[in-house]
Amino acid sequence: MTLQQTLDAIRACGSEQTRNTLMKHGAVNTYGVKVADLKNIQKKIKNDQALALQLYDTGVYDAMYLAGLVADGAKMTEKQLQHWVEASQSQGISEYTVPWVASEHPAGWKLALQWIASGNEKIASSGWSTLGGIVSMYADDALDLPMLEKLLKRVEKEIHKAPNRVRYTMNSFVIGVGTYVNALEEKAVGTARKIGLVSVDMNGTACKVPSAEEYIKASRNRPGGAKKKKTIKC
Repeated sequence: MTLQQTLDAIRACGSEQTRNTLMKHGAVNTYGVKVADLKNIQKKIKNDQALALQLYDTGVYDAMYLAGLVADGAKMTEKQLQHWVEASQSQGISEYTVPWVASEHPAGWKLALQWIASGNEKIASSGWSTLGGIVSMYADDALDLPMLEKLLKRVEKEIHKAPNRVRYTMNSFVIGVGTYVNALEEKAVGTARKIGLVSVDMNGTACKVPSAEEYIKASRNRPGGAKKKKTIKC
């Protein structure tokens, strides 16, 4: 499929109702396409790295989301990943699409640590989401456990003063560590207890900020326990 054919296919699936819903969740410049419909288009595209990069650069929310589903993050350059994080226009892209590909890249960990230090809310959110993705995908012995401990301490000190969406992704990071890193489960639960409930403005939607401690315990107690993921794309 060409770029124009793909955009036409995306636009054809859009609806005003979905567009309004996505906009309430922070999306901008969107045709209003459901994820299920984007995944149907993904099946037609299969693996097309060049098209994924073109889709992202359209600035259309739905196309950018699809780009993250299609792209192989391991094949992207650090420069391309940096471009993606800087070009993100909404939380759906900064907290999901960008982390999807960054977590697949060998330099994802390094980039995520740089991003969480950014004064830009969306970039910092991408960083915390990428870290959360990495801990859920990679074996514990491949992770920098001492640095993860430091990051948990950082969350304890900074989360309630952090920007709105950074608070949300910090909370998700604690959940990720507690759920998927066996060696740090207790420390993550300890952090969760210290930070308590996290207040995030959800823009009038029904979405809620999960209790990190309750979420970790529920994930650990489900049948089969918590297993590492092959991908965080969804």
